[in-house]
Amino acid sequence: MKQLSMTIITLFFAIRSLMLIDNASADQSITHRTAKSELAVLTGYGISHRYFGETRTQVQTWDTIARYGFFLSDEIGSGSWYQGRHELLTELPYHLAIDQGGRSMVGGYLLGCWKFTSWEDLVPYIFAGGGILFVDMGLPSMGTSLDFSYQGGTGLQYMLRKNVALQLEYRYHHISNAGTASPNEPINSSKFLLGVSFFR
Repeated sequence: MKQLSMTIITLFFAIRSLMLIDNASADQSITHRTAKSELAVLTGYGISHRYFGETRTQVQTWDTIARYGFFLSDEIGSGSWYQGRHELLTELPYHLAIDQGGRSMVGGYLLGCWKFTSWEDLVPYIFAGGGILFVDMGLPSMGTSLDFSYQGGTGLQYMLRKNVALQLEYRYHHISNAGTASPNEPINSSKFLLGVSFFR
């Protein structure tokens, strides 16, 4: 419980700091259509799917993710249903396992993202990618502490201002050691996240 409280407090101050930076230096002409980059903080809940694939252990997590996105293109497909922009997302995740004695996972992810830009106030997106995790779960079924993750999901951003958005996100999240050690029970999870984004 103490670790969960510290995570919530840290998240609050991270969001508040981003908002102060944004208020001090934001260019109100920047939108999701013209921004070069994006900063975001997300938090939420994850739960593993027992008996999905070889997953047997229930793991519930409180997730906090710091994200930096870099847009790789201007708008593509103007006027079509798929009008949007390519974005490369880098993430620093912290997963607190609330039903595993407060143990945690930390690492880094690299994700490809497509942002649909047809609407003014709503920005749907899809993403996929992966990364590495240091897993301190104490589960003998996982075999090693250095693990790998792949994931994919979808989200929706609601523009509060031209350059600030609230977002809701779902992702499927897989963790395993990729056969580098035995045993190798994977953790296949769903994660539901809320966040705030600042377009720069």
